[in-house]
Amino acid sequence: MEYAAAIPSPSQGVWHLGPLPLRAYTAAILLGIVVGVWIGNRRWVARGGASGAVLEVVTWAVPFGIVGARVYHVLTDWGKYLGPGGDPVGALRIWEGGLSIWGAIAAGVLGAHLAARRRGIPFPALADALAPGIVVAQAIGRWGNYFNQELFGRPTNLPWGLEIAPDRRPAGYQAFSTFHPAFLYESLWAAGVALVVIWADRRFRMGHGRVFALYVALYTAGRTWIETLRIDTGGVVEGPARELLGLRVNGWLSIILFVGAVAFLVVSVRLRPGREALEPSARERPSTSTEGT
Repeated sequence: MEYAAAIPSPSQGVWHLGPLPLRAYTAAILLGIVVGVWIGNRRWVARGGASGAVLEVVTWAVPFGIVGARVYHVLTDWGKYLGPGGDPVGALRIWEGGLSIWGAIAAGVLGAHLAARRRGIPFPALADALAPGIVVAQAIGRWGNYFNQELFGRPTNLPWGLEIAPDRRPAGYQAFSTFHPAFLYESLWAAGVALVVIWADRRFRMGHGRVFALYVALYTAGRTWIETLRIDTGGVVEGPARELLGLRVNGWLSIILFVGAVAFLVVSVRLRPGREALEPSARERPSTSTEGT
């Protein structure tokens, strides 16, 4: 089914500068990381933290996050890579898509925690400073899915429906050409979450990991809804991703994380109100800077 109004998908996602391929998917992720680090560094310094600390932590968190994102994707869709007739080498081709945000956050947090311990930085305070930058990075990185024609939802005839090439459509949906642009929904939601989190942190002077928990709660609330729309499988077109009781596994994970984040917020604000003060080892020399981004 063709519709007059629709968002066209890019005709290509790779450009070659001589022998060097420039991939939009990779560029979107890298741009997101750069912007996220810039925001995180400003917020950390505004809280009195050492200027170079964020970059040091990120050099641990990013590699951990990329590996975790790919491992989670491969494990949740192991048949394509490790099943009968699978392509094990394809598990290494991350530029083709298939980086799970859940694996990225889990492994990235682990890497950041290890780096923070080495530096003597209180991790909850650091996580609070980094949270808005992380979700902005997600908003930017989702545009890589646009160039890979992935992260889309059910067929739609809405004016902002996303055109998907026939070879990227899941089985059973070949007759449809336009689908909900789930990547765009998530990108806009993530940008909104960043604004709300920054406002809440300024308004209530949140601390002890509550900014990060608020980010998790808000992001997963939107992600749960987006998961109910999706029919793609993150680069795999054989059929819908695995479901449990009618909901995609990632949808259930979003619900669990939402409940956990809300519970943490409620308990934490009762047990440890206010914002923690940084230890001397985590602080720079006295500064006149005020709360930043």
